[in-house]
Amino acid sequence: MNVDVIVAGAGPTGLMLACELALAGVRTRILERRTAPQRDSRALTLHPRSLELMDQRGLLDRFLPLGRTVPGWHFAQLPTRLDFSALDSRHGYTLFLAQARTEALLAERARELGVEIRYGHEVVALSQDGDGVEVRAQGPGGVEVHSARFAVGCDGGRSRVREAAGIGFPGVDETLTGMLGDFAELDDDPAGLAAARAHGVLVAPLENGLTRLVCLDPERMRTPAREPVTLEEFRASLVRICGSDCGVADPRWLSRFGNATRLADGYRSGRVLLAGDAAHIHFPAAGQGLNTGLQDAVNLGWKLAAAVHGWAPPGLLDSYHDERHPVGRAVTENTEVQTLLAELTLVPQYQRPGAALRTLLDELLSIEEVNRRLAARVSALGTAYPPTDPGDDPLVGRRMPDIGLTAAASGAARVYELLHEGRFVHLDLAADPGSGPPVTGRGSRVTAVAVTERDGHPELEGVTEILVRPDGHIAWATRATDATARRDERHKALDAWAGTHS
Repeated sequence: MNVDVIVAGAGPTGLMLACELALAGVRTRILERRTAPQRDSRALTLHPRSLELMDQRGLLDRFLPLGRTVPGWHFAQLPTRLDFSALDSRHGYTLFLAQARTEALLAERARELGVEIRYGHEVVALSQDGDGVEVRAQGPGGVEVHSARFAVGCDGGRSRVREAAGIGFPGVDETLTGMLGDFAELDDDPAGLAAARAHGVLVAPLENGLTRLVCLDPERMRTPAREPVTLEEFRASLVRICGSDCGVADPRWLSRFGNATRLADGYRSGRVLLAGDAAHIHFPAAGQGLNTGLQDAVNLGWKLAAAVHGWAPPGLLDSYHDERHPVGRAVTENTEVQTLLAELTLVPQYQRPGAALRTLLDELLSIEEVNRRLAARVSALGTAYPPTDPGDDPLVGRRMPDIGLTAAASGAARVYELLHEGRFVHLDLAADPGSGPPVTGRGSRVTAVAVTERDGHPELEGVTEILVRPDGHIAWATRATDATARRDERHKALDAWAGTHS
């Protein structure tokens, strides 16, 4: 084999996955169709759960200085904002950061970890057998053949990897499109931009003095996404929507996007897996696409590494589909809802009831619990994976809170700091001062921590031990106080998740 894993696509999902694999010692090569890194940025935001993932890998300090934070976000552009700051996270905010920046930072990290990124290499064919995969890519010098044990398609909605693997991609074609433009010039009139926002135009400042405008024009919303956007069309749409073209000029990027919505039948077929837009596409409502892809990658990375290294317990790699496919379905469904809420007000016969529906939903968002529930969903902080056993503790599958703690051997730390190496973390919350870690025999797979002091947290009340997965979700928790019972539960959980003794 040339490498262990071939990743098709050097977007955020592919780069994040490559980082996760390389961190676990997996030889990884990325094949990217583009001849150079991305310059334009369709996505602009990192949501709280994605920021937590960067924190878990010690990368967040690379991202924060380059972006701008806001304490919440939106659902269907309703006036009442989702309050991310009310959620249980150190990172209850949205980070405005252009996708090109995110990709550059992840590519830098990937290279630090030894990942090979080959630009100008488009996957054109793929085959697999019981031992591995063979990927054919059109490169600068012709067709090249790459072999690996696994391949992952992170190559977008038109994924060649997905097609070659024969994985279905059911859903609906686009029925509505919008336009975006990044402009170097526009009127320096706050009142004019405020009026544009009041009429549903998204206005967002970018780097280098650019400003992005995004709009849905009732007269142009049935235009196919493949049709190029012109400056004249964009100006005319702004005039129709808000009475002014806002002085937009010198566009650096104009694009059209649609609401085609599809979800792969499966995220795995033998030795081929899918992540990001190759697995799910939808209207870019609330900026969830890039973030969902990053979260796919972190869920998959450690599981695929376990399969490569030969210690994956039965069913571990299949759990990637079991856990992330429902998330993909939930995201595609909520974006369809948001798209409908926008479209209703643009269709004459539905404008009045559509506006009334939006007003009603906005009133509901002012209810604290409703806001929190929807904020948890959009931010992905509410993502919890189904337990594998009916007798599992209620914490199993949920995010581990980033509590501060003091370890018997290493002093003060946060849980997320303990996850920097991408290993399991076993926390003995009932450890006696001076006691050693109760987990041995699994080499570098598990970081064992005897906790002597910790921050209080309501969800952890009465919990005596926790096994945290490399992706920060809880694999196992117990409230048992008897030492023998705890030991038996612990060994069973470690065998089920981290494999048998090395």
